[in-house]
Amino acid sequence: MTTSMRGLILFAHGARDPGWAAPLHDTVERVRAERPGLPVRLAFLEFLEPSLEEAGDALAAQGCTHIEIVPLFLGAGGHVRKDLPARAAALQLRHPRVRWELRPAVGESPRVIEAMALAALDPPPSQT
Repeated sequence: MTTSMRGLILFAHGARDPGWAAPLHDTVERVRAERPGLPVRLAFLEFLEPSLEEAGDALAAQGCTHIEIVPLFLGAGGHVRKDLPARAAALQLRHPRVRWELRPAVGESPRVIEAMALAALDPPPSQT
């Protein structure tokens, strides 16, 4: 019987300002706190490191045999619909014993939509 070890890559766009990624690092820590045994990596399309390939290589080297890639994008634009599947296919060729699964963009989740609506309705912080 083969045992499958799941891994998770949270995939974001990236920005030239490293501070932009602070909420994403917080998200990774939250996932780790919720699922302590789950190997989780943050990866970026551009500007920041690690890349998707580096994160995928690390999880494969850690023994993960089923790696889910969660795009931390609000919608499924060109990066999610075209770039990400091509890069996941390249990872599949690099690691043929790993099953790579692309998840929908988080912005399509009803929970994220609800959270954005609630955040939009929050009163602004006091300016005093």
